[in-house]
Amino acid sequence: MSRAHQLEASLRTLRLSGMLDTLDARLAQARAGEIGHLEFLSMLCGDEIARRDAGAVDRRLKAAHFETTANLEEFDFAYNPATPVAAIRDLATLRFIEAGESVILHGPVGVGKTMVAQGLGHAACRRGYTAVFTKTSRLLADLAGGHADRTWAARLRRWARPDLVILDDFAMREFTPAQADDLYEVLTERAGRSLIVTANRAATDWYSLFPNPVVAESILDRLVNAAHHLAMPGRSYRPNKRPGRTPRHADPETER
Repeated sequence: MSRAHQLEASLRTLRLSGMLDTLDARLAQARAGEIGHLEFLSMLCGDEIARRDAGAVDRRLKAAHFETTANLEEFDFAYNPATPVAAIRDLATLRFIEAGESVILHGPVGVGKTMVAQGLGHAACRRGYTAVFTKTSRLLADLAGGHADRTWAARLRRWARPDLVILDDFAMREFTPAQADDLYEVLTERAGRSLIVTANRAATDWYSLFPNPVVAESILDRLVNAAHHLAMPGRSYRPNKRPGRTPRHADPETER
Protein backbone atom coordinates (compact mmCIF):
# COMPACT_ATOMS: atom_id res chain seq x y z
CA MET A 1 0.00 0.00 0.00
CA SER A 2 1.39 3.41 -0.99
CA ARG A 3 1.79 6.18 1.55
CA ALA A 4 -1.03 8.08 -0.12
CA HIS A 5 -3.35 5.10 0.30
CA GLN A 6 -2.19 4.67 3.89
CA LEU A 7 -3.02 8.33 4.55
CA GLU A 8 -6.46 7.93 2.98
CA ALA A 9 -7.12 4.87 5.16
CA SER A 10 -6.05 6.78 8.26
CA LEU A 11 -8.31 9.71 7.40
CA ARG A 12 -11.26 7.36 6.98
CA THR A 13 -10.53 5.73 10.33
CA LEU A 14 -10.36 9.14 12.00
CA ARG A 15 -13.52 10.25 10.16
CA LEU A 16 -11.75 13.23 8.64
CA SER A 17 -13.71 13.20 5.40
CA GLY A 18 -13.19 16.93 4.89
CA MET A 19 -9.49 16.23 4.48
CA LEU A 20 -10.19 13.12 2.42
CA ASP A 21 -12.40 15.00 -0.03
CA THR A 22 -9.65 17.49 -0.89
CA LEU A 23 -6.59 15.28 -0.37
CA ASP A 24 -5.88 14.68 -4.06
CA ALA A 25 -6.12 18.38 -4.88
CA ARG A 26 -3.84 19.34 -1.96
CA LEU A 27 -1.31 16.64 -2.88
CA ALA A 28 -1.26 17.93 -6.45
CA GLN A 29 -0.55 21.44 -5.15
CA ALA A 30 2.26 20.13 -2.95
CA ARG A 31 3.83 18.09 -5.75
CA ALA A 32 3.72 21.10 -8.03
CA GLY A 33 5.58 23.13 -5.42
CA GLU A 34 2.66 25.50 -4.91
CA ILE A 35 2.48 24.86 -1.15
CA GLY A 36 4.98 23.73 1.47
CA HIS A 37 4.62 21.02 4.09
CA LEU A 38 3.18 23.22 6.81
CA GLU A 39 0.81 24.95 4.41
CA PHE A 40 -0.30 21.54 3.08
CA LEU A 41 -1.22 20.39 6.58
CA SER A 42 -2.82 23.73 7.45
CA MET A 43 -4.99 23.67 4.33
CA LEU A 44 -6.10 20.09 4.99
CA CYS A 45 -7.10 21.07 8.54
CA GLY A 46 -8.96 24.06 7.15
CA ASP A 47 -10.84 21.79 4.74
CA GLU A 48 -11.94 19.57 7.63
CA ILE A 49 -13.02 22.55 9.74
CA ALA A 50 -15.05 23.93 6.81
CA ARG A 51 -16.77 20.57 6.32
CA ARG A 52 -17.68 20.32 10.01
CA ASP A 53 -18.91 23.91 10.13
CA ALA A 54 -21.11 23.31 7.09
CA GLY A 55 -22.47 20.14 8.66
CA ALA A 56 -23.27 21.95 11.88
CA VAL A 57 -25.15 24.67 9.98
CA ASP A 58 -27.17 22.03 8.13
CA ARG A 59 -28.08 20.34 11.41
CA ARG A 60 -29.18 23.63 12.98
CA LEU A 61 -31.28 24.50 9.92
CA LYS A 62 -33.01 21.11 9.97
CA ALA A 63 -33.69 21.39 13.70
CA ALA A 64 -35.24 24.84 13.18
CA HIS A 65 -38.10 23.46 11.02
CA PHE A 66 -38.27 26.52 8.79
CA GLU A 67 -41.03 26.52 6.18
CA THR A 68 -38.74 27.94 3.50
CA THR A 69 -35.05 27.85 2.61
CA ALA A 70 -35.07 31.48 1.48
CA ASN A 71 -32.95 34.02 3.33
CA LEU A 72 -32.96 37.80 3.65
CA GLU A 73 -30.72 38.23 0.62
CA GLU A 74 -33.60 36.92 -1.53
CA PHE A 75 -36.28 39.18 -0.06
CA ASP A 76 -37.71 41.81 -2.43
CA PHE A 77 -37.45 44.91 -0.26
CA ALA A 78 -38.44 47.15 -3.19
CA TYR A 79 -41.92 45.64 -3.51
CA ASN A 80 -43.24 47.63 -0.53
CA PRO A 81 -41.37 50.94 -0.23
CA ALA A 82 -42.54 51.42 3.38
CA THR A 83 -40.76 48.26 4.54
CA PRO A 84 -38.29 49.25 7.32
CA VAL A 85 -35.25 48.04 5.41
CA ALA A 86 -32.62 49.75 7.57
CA ALA A 87 -34.10 48.33 10.77
CA ILE A 88 -34.27 44.82 9.29
CA ARG A 89 -30.67 44.98 8.11
CA ASP A 90 -29.64 46.15 11.56
CA LEU A 91 -31.45 43.16 13.09
CA ALA A 92 -29.60 40.91 10.63
CA THR A 93 -26.38 41.71 12.53
CA LEU A 94 -27.99 39.58 15.29
CA ARG A 95 -26.97 41.94 18.05
CA PHE A 96 -30.50 41.53 19.42
CA ILE A 97 -29.77 37.84 20.11
CA GLU A 98 -26.52 38.70 21.87
CA ALA A 99 -28.47 41.18 24.02
CA GLY A 100 -31.34 38.74 24.71
CA GLU A 101 -33.84 41.07 23.04
CA SER A 102 -36.90 40.16 21.01
CA VAL A 103 -38.47 41.34 17.75
CA ILE A 104 -42.13 42.00 16.92
CA LEU A 105 -43.03 42.20 13.22
CA HIS A 106 -46.59 43.38 12.66
CA GLY A 107 -48.59 44.35 9.62
CA PRO A 108 -51.28 43.15 7.21
CA VAL A 109 -51.43 39.68 5.74
CA GLY A 110 -49.00 38.84 2.95
CA VAL A 111 -46.41 41.61 3.34
CA GLY A 112 -43.52 39.28 4.19
CA LYS A 113 -43.39 39.18 7.98
CA THR A 114 -42.86 35.42 8.11
CA MET A 115 -40.25 35.61 5.37
CA VAL A 116 -38.26 38.25 7.27
CA ALA A 117 -38.58 36.32 10.54
CA GLN A 118 -37.31 33.13 8.94
CA GLY A 119 -34.56 35.04 7.16
CA LEU A 120 -33.33 36.29 10.53
CA GLY A 121 -33.56 32.73 11.80
CA HIS A 122 -31.47 31.46 8.89
CA ALA A 123 -28.85 34.11 9.64
CA ALA A 124 -28.81 33.03 13.28
CA CYS A 125 -28.25 29.37 12.34
CA ARG A 126 -25.41 30.30 10.01
CA ARG A 127 -23.84 32.36 12.83
CA GLY A 128 -23.88 29.40 15.21
CA TYR A 129 -27.09 30.07 17.15
CA THR A 130 -29.83 27.49 17.60
CA ALA A 131 -33.31 28.45 16.42
CA VAL A 132 -36.77 26.98 16.02
CA PHE A 133 -39.75 28.18 13.98
CA THR A 134 -43.35 27.38 14.88
CA LYS A 135 -46.87 28.65 14.56
CA THR A 136 -47.99 30.01 17.91
CA SER A 137 -50.98 27.67 17.82
CA ARG A 138 -48.67 24.67 17.45
CA LEU A 139 -46.56 25.66 20.43
CA LEU A 140 -49.68 26.01 22.57
CA ALA A 141 -51.06 22.69 21.27
CA ASP A 142 -47.77 21.00 22.08
CA LEU A 143 -47.83 22.27 25.65
CA ALA A 144 -51.49 21.30 26.00
CA GLY A 145 -50.51 17.77 25.00
CA GLY A 146 -47.93 17.85 27.76
CA HIS A 147 -50.66 18.47 30.32
CA ALA A 148 -52.48 15.42 29.00
CA ASP A 149 -49.57 12.97 29.09
CA ARG A 150 -47.60 14.48 32.00
CA THR A 151 -44.67 15.58 29.81
CA TRP A 152 -45.42 19.31 30.17
CA ALA A 153 -42.24 20.16 32.09
CA ALA A 154 -40.03 18.38 29.53
CA ARG A 155 -41.81 20.10 26.65
CA LEU A 156 -41.42 23.48 28.33
CA ARG A 157 -37.68 22.90 28.72
CA ARG A 158 -37.45 22.03 25.04
CA TRP A 159 -39.05 25.33 24.04
CA ALA A 160 -36.82 27.22 26.47
CA ARG A 161 -33.58 25.76 25.10
CA PRO A 162 -33.02 27.41 21.66
CA ASP A 163 -31.21 30.73 21.41
CA LEU A 164 -34.04 32.01 19.20
CA VAL A 165 -37.70 30.98 18.96
CA ILE A 166 -39.86 32.35 16.15
CA LEU A 167 -43.59 32.49 16.97
CA ASP A 168 -45.53 32.97 13.75
CA ASP A 169 -49.14 34.20 13.61
CA PHE A 170 -49.24 35.45 17.18
CA ALA A 171 -52.50 36.94 18.52
CA MET A 172 -54.67 35.52 15.75
CA ARG A 173 -57.51 34.79 18.17
CA GLU A 174 -58.38 35.00 21.85
CA PHE A 175 -56.33 32.86 24.23
CA THR A 176 -57.93 30.44 26.65
CA PRO A 177 -56.91 30.69 30.32
CA ALA A 178 -54.77 27.54 29.95
CA GLN A 179 -53.05 28.90 26.83
CA ALA A 180 -52.35 32.21 28.55
CA ASP A 181 -50.82 30.39 31.51
CA ASP A 182 -48.64 28.26 29.22
CA LEU A 183 -47.52 31.30 27.28
CA TYR A 184 -46.57 33.01 30.54
CA GLU A 185 -44.48 29.99 31.53
CA VAL A 186 -42.70 29.93 28.15
CA LEU A 187 -41.78 33.60 28.41
CA THR A 188 -40.66 33.20 32.01
CA GLU A 189 -38.56 30.15 31.20
CA ARG A 190 -36.99 31.96 28.23
CA ALA A 191 -36.05 35.08 30.19
CA GLY A 192 -32.92 36.56 28.62
CA ARG A 193 -33.36 34.66 25.36
CA SER A 194 -34.75 36.05 22.14
CA LEU A 195 -38.10 35.67 20.43
CA ILE A 196 -39.29 36.84 17.03
CA VAL A 197 -43.06 37.29 16.88
CA THR A 198 -45.10 37.93 13.74
CA ALA A 199 -48.62 39.29 14.05
CA ASN A 200 -51.31 40.97 12.00
CA ARG A 201 -52.12 43.26 14.94
CA ALA A 202 -49.90 45.75 16.72
CA ALA A 203 -48.96 44.91 20.32
CA THR A 204 -51.37 47.52 21.68
CA ASP A 205 -54.25 45.36 20.38
CA TRP A 206 -53.14 42.15 22.12
CA TYR A 207 -54.30 42.87 25.66
CA SER A 208 -57.97 42.22 24.93
CA LEU A 209 -57.16 38.71 23.67
CA PHE A 210 -56.27 37.49 27.16
CA PRO A 211 -59.03 36.43 29.58
CA ASN A 212 -57.21 37.71 32.66
CA PRO A 213 -55.88 41.30 32.60
CA VAL A 214 -53.25 40.51 35.25
CA VAL A 215 -51.89 37.59 33.22
CA ALA A 216 -52.02 39.71 30.07
CA GLU A 217 -49.97 42.43 31.73
CA SER A 218 -47.44 39.89 33.02
CA ILE A 219 -47.04 38.26 29.60
CA LEU A 220 -46.92 41.38 27.50
CA ASP A 221 -44.64 43.25 29.90
CA ARG A 222 -42.05 40.51 29.38
CA LEU A 223 -42.49 40.45 25.62
CA VAL A 224 -43.48 43.92 24.47
CA ASN A 225 -41.11 45.98 26.60
CA ALA A 226 -38.05 43.94 25.66
CA ALA A 227 -38.66 43.94 21.90
CA HIS A 228 -37.86 45.87 18.74
CA HIS A 229 -41.21 46.77 17.11
CA LEU A 230 -41.23 46.87 13.30
CA ALA A 231 -44.38 47.84 11.41
CA MET A 232 -44.51 46.30 7.92
CA PRO A 233 -47.26 48.04 5.93
CA GLY A 234 -47.89 47.59 2.23
CA ARG A 235 -49.29 45.32 -0.45
CA SER A 236 -49.57 41.55 -0.23
CA TYR A 237 -47.20 39.41 -2.29
CA ARG A 238 -49.80 36.70 -2.67
CA PRO A 239 -51.59 38.02 -5.79
CA ASN A 240 -48.33 37.31 -7.64
CA LYS A 241 -48.88 33.62 -6.89
CA ARG A 242 -52.13 33.31 -8.80
CA PRO A 243 -51.99 30.48 -11.37
CA GLY A 244 -50.80 31.66 -14.75
CA ARG A 245 -49.55 34.99 -13.45
CA THR A 246 -45.92 35.96 -14.04
CA PRO A 247 -44.68 37.87 -10.96
CA ARG A 248 -43.02 41.22 -11.59
CA HIS A 249 -40.99 40.97 -8.42
CA ALA A 250 -39.13 38.22 -6.64
CA ASP A 251 -41.77 36.42 -4.57
CA PRO A 252 -40.67 35.10 -1.18
CA GLU A 253 -42.19 31.84 -0.04
CA THR A 254 -44.73 31.74 2.78
CA GLU A 255 -44.84 35.50 3.24
CA ARG A 256 -46.93 36.87 6.02
